[in-house]
Amino acid sequence: KLGFAGHIELMFQQMVDYTEPICQQIDSSLAQILTFDTSGIELFVTENNPKTLNALIRKLKAFYKDNPDVDPYKMAYGLMPSQAASCPDAKQQYINGHFCYADKFAILTNGLGIIRHITFLDDDFKSVHPELVIDKKSHSPDEDKSIGDATCLKPVLSDFFSLHPDFHPDTFLGDSSFDTIETYGMLMNDFHFSKALIPYNPRNESSLKKVGYSEYGYPTCPNDPSLAMKYRGITREKGRAERIKWICPRVHMVKGKYVCDCKNPCSNAAKGRTTYTYENLDFRMFPGIQRDSEEWDSLYKIRTIVERAIDHLKINMCVAGRKSRSHITTKADVFLAGIASQLTVIVAHRMNCPQYIRSLKPLIA
Repeated sequence: KLGFAGHIELMFQQMVDYTEPICQQIDSSLAQILTFDTSGIELFVTENNPKTLNALIRKLKAFYKDNPDVDPYKMAYGLMPSQAASCPDAKQQYINGHFCYADKFAILTNGLGIIRHITFLDDDFKSVHPELVIDKKSHSPDEDKSIGDATCLKPVLSDFFSLHPDFHPDTFLGDSSFDTIETYGMLMNDFHFSKALIPYNPRNESSLKKVGYSEYGYPTCPNDPSLAMKYRGITREKGRAERIKWICPRVHMVKGKYVCDCKNPCSNAAKGRTTYTYENLDFRMFPGIQRDSEEWDSLYKIRTIVERAIDHLKINMCVAGRKSRSHITTKADVFLAGIASQLTVIVAHRMNCPQYIRSLKPLIA
């Protein structure tokens, strides 16, 4: 595995090309769907042993026993390093309801649940994509950096389409963490998706009454659609897309200050309601399919197929629970499991049993 990890990954990529026509033949509509998710493989490191954390909690309880304001459990999690001492690739993550030290990877599947791409978010990935904006977990220069799901989406898709230029999926399924204007623009303009099923992220939604839009795309007063809001230029912030600022139509200047004379204001702000429009706002509001329709609900349910594919890799392919802390060995094991999944598709197709393309056990039986 240490000597042939790169060749194993190359073989997996070649087999993805081989199984794509099979997926198209089985169900072309599902084969045109692309789902994305990230996960991690827990490595056999000291930090993953529960005794390590429990010992730290006991020490903190004893040290702060006379200080009831200190939460030893919260402090213990804060004192744990962001990466394992014996393996820098084992990053502290929250996976399956618990904190652990895992080797993080991204995975793409089609609507049939067949793996199309796997990439590890390691130092090699960072070096190939220097444009990545990576957030640090702490202010310490010794602590490593982590890559978020929304941050790695574009480079992962770029690698995928460069490896498979003949693939043309038209529908993207993702969770609410991808609900950003930048993501919608990237999916539509850079990768030519015609549909992007991403639920609204509640953190991006205001609790105020929603503004309307005129026939020319101008935002209008929530209480009076006949009143267009006032244009106040373009807002540029580092790390965010350009936004056009609009303010309440009933706001005016009094002695250098904004004053809102609305008798029924929709906002408590002294200068009235403020809203923003984006270049790709239309695609977010109308992502190729009506958001509250039955078609949206039935199609978005397919997104869970990527989570089942990850579970299949970890449990059925025995990638999880290994007694190894080697990053290269972990990559080799994951790609070998990916190769096995591609072989399952080939065998099921040759036996004319498409219902077993994701399940090896009943195929063998």
